[in-house]
Amino acid sequence: MSNTEQRPFVPAKTVPSEYPLIDSDPHFKRVVSYARPSDYAAGAVFGASGPALMLTWERIAPSYVGKGGFAPIMRLTGVIGLGAGFLLFYQRSILRFYGFTENKREVEMDMKEMVAKVKKGEPLYGHSTLTPYAQGMASRNSRYSGLFLHVIPWFNFVNHNQHGVDTAKYYQQAERELEAERTGQKLA
Repeated sequence: MSNTEQRPFVPAKTVPSEYPLIDSDPHFKRVVSYARPSDYAAGAVFGASGPALMLTWERIAPSYVGKGGFAPIMRLTGVIGLGAGFLLFYQRSILRFYGFTENKREVEMDMKEMVAKVKKGEPLYGHSTLTPYAQGMASRNSRYSGLFLHVIPWFNFVNHNQHGVDTAKYYQQAERELEAERTGQKLA
């Protein structure tokens, strides 16, 4: 295959879910920005539970490690707790993008964000400096990766256009809104 030929596009598999799919491979920034306060709270509580448990164990059954022996253990437990808390926070947010948990708020946020981009003439999923092949490869490597965060944390940091959703809905909504603005009507 020559460099000028395009490689075939591999469509994202749609996994059946109770709620609508927003994005099968959301960018890291979108996942973090769409997070709910409950995600932050769950991550913070989960992250703090490790050091709290370590302190409780030290009170119940002291380790007698001597002066300065317990502090490094607490620092390590704190770092591990921070990482675990962040992964829980991230996974709760990304599962809404996949439609595996209730996502009405995120669906509305997504529609509003994408319609605004359509109206401005911007690309829906951002600009990328990668070749289309590299974008496709990045998409295939991180698609639905939020389901395996407990095995290996893998995030999407690449802007590409392979997200497993029909983007025509954004253009149709933008067209309806622009038409309503021209005629002075309100959308229902």
